[in-house]
Amino acid sequence: MSAPAAPVMDSLAPSTPGRWSFGHVTVERVASGPLTLDRSDGTLLVRHSLTADDLSERLVAGVTASIEDADFGQDEFELTMVGLVRSTVDGALESWTTYYRNSLRELLDGSADFAPIHEKAHELVRGSVLDLGSCFGFLPLRLAGAGMDVTATDILPGTMILLDAVAPELGITINTLICDAGEVPAPDKSADTVTAIHLLEHVDNAVGEKVIAQALRIARERVVIAVPFEDEATACHGHIRTFDLESLRAVGEKTGVPFEVFEHHGGWLVLDAR
Repeated sequence: MSAPAAPVMDSLAPSTPGRWSFGHVTVERVASGPLTLDRSDGTLLVRHSLTADDLSERLVAGVTASIEDADFGQDEFELTMVGLVRSTVDGALESWTTYYRNSLRELLDGSADFAPIHEKAHELVRGSVLDLGSCFGFLPLRLAGAGMDVTATDILPGTMILLDAVAPELGITINTLICDAGEVPAPDKSADTVTAIHLLEHVDNAVGEKVIAQALRIARERVVIAVPFEDEATACHGHIRTFDLESLRAVGEKTGVPFEVFEHHGGWLVLDAR
């Protein structure tokens, strides 16, 4: 007999105000104090005193710093992030809309750590865009908010369902597609630009080659790839390999198409798909 399927997390599921749980992770808001982590009998309890103004993509760096010495994997990191959002503001859609609105504002005004990366990606894209591995979809939302025809994609249904729910609250129209970045159900040459921003570090070399092949198949003009430069892959973010300019240049050479490699808050590879 096969094991029962693991439960699928619903980021929009109802929860008790100030408290959110899924699996072995519980996150609760307290009156004051720093973010704390307590493990007991296979459970993880996260306590915090965040306010609505604290909810944004900046939390990624803050949580990462808080768990440097903890035995944290990607699943626990992601569950903690969801729990922080859901336990800070009452109401599922209200909490996520707050998180998205704050994050987009900081990404656009330059105060977020990731802002220079999104700004460079915006500068590099041409025409319609299909974004691979969109996760929460901040870059697709930025581009769509600027009037571009954008499709966000991700292998996790929950992130695209969340994006579909929040985008109208932000007054933004965006297309979403649930798919593996290595097997994208999009026609050949159906988008002017295909982006893969901080995606390749999450997959091994063989899968990465499939992702790039798909991107080149779909793109009419160019493929824009960005990766972080790390001395060691950040496991809690799901990173499994590292890059530098030399290894990124090798990726470009293997495609057989004209390309450009440069450094800007990490590494960039721009492939000519024409």
